Amino acid sequence: PDSEEIWLAAFKLEFENGELERARVLLAKARERLTESARVWMKSALVEREAGATDAERELLNKGLEKFPTFWKLWIMLGQLEERAGSDDIKARDAYAQGTKKCPTSVPLWIALAEFEVKRGNTSKARIILETARSKNPANEHLWLAAVRQERAHGNGELADSTIARALQECPNSGLLLAESVRMAPRPQRKSKSVDALRRRDDDPFIIAAIAILFWNDRKIDKARSWWNRAVTIAPDIGDHWASYYKFELQTAGEAAADAVALRCARADPHHGEVWCAIRKRVENWHIPTVEVLKKVAADLDEMSVALGK
Repeated sequence: PDSEEIWLAAFKLEFENGELERARVLLAKARERLTESARVWMKSALVEREAGATDAERELLNKGLEKFPTFWKLWIMLGQLEERAGSDDIKARDAYAQGTKKCPTSVPLWIALAEFEVKRGNTSKARIILETARSKNPANEHLWLAAVRQERAHGNGELADSTIARALQECPNSGLLLAESVRMAPRPQRKSKSVDALRRRDDDPFIIAAIAILFWNDRKIDKARSWWNRAVTIAPDIGDHWASYYKFELQTAGEAAADAVALRCARADPHHGEVWCAIRKRVENWHIPTVEVLKKVAADLDEMSVALGK
């Protein structure tokens, strides 16, 4: 059959059972049969990443990009591969930069290129990259958020404040940006910022989670618990919120309460969240259960540094 979904479902079954060779054979056949499927090339490269076969992964990505130059995920995977290989910054930078030229509306590619430059100490260059990205993708909350966080990470508090103000002018109802404004606010302004954010978006899970963190930081445990519960009920697919809720219960109520949150998280099987996706996508975490991902994300998150404006 020439159905992409059927081929990829068959691949997934073998891959998740650790049958890499059988997965390889299936995907090789799929590449011959499904000549218009970029996803098949992406999955083929993922198999080689799991196997640690860097040269084979690079070859598949390059061949895939010859066929599908506007499929942004192949560009970002190539950049990540060259970063992991660690031999040559030029190759990684070129992969991300070429990707942004071929896929100028791909926000994750622009952010990956900016983060690449930040890691190498090129903060001014990263700032210009994000400005260019916003000019090509106006009113994009993720690009604005990346810019705000870049300035905060480098101690540029005033610039971060002016950037979040500009961001909210362009995206006045963005839950992500309103939540960030709540987290960034000095203690005397937190209540008013929270009220303003809720007035604009009273059902946004990011704002609700930001307020839960503030209650947690202030040791208002019952209120924090209520807001965490509300956040995961409204948007059960956001893994970061489950992880923070789990950590909150572990620290304030003990293992039994935390385990109850973990069980709910496993049932929800989240697939989104900034830290959740980053940890889930590491090769060593591809096949571990949801609860194990939850615990790793909980250990990685640093809610209190956010609440304290650090």
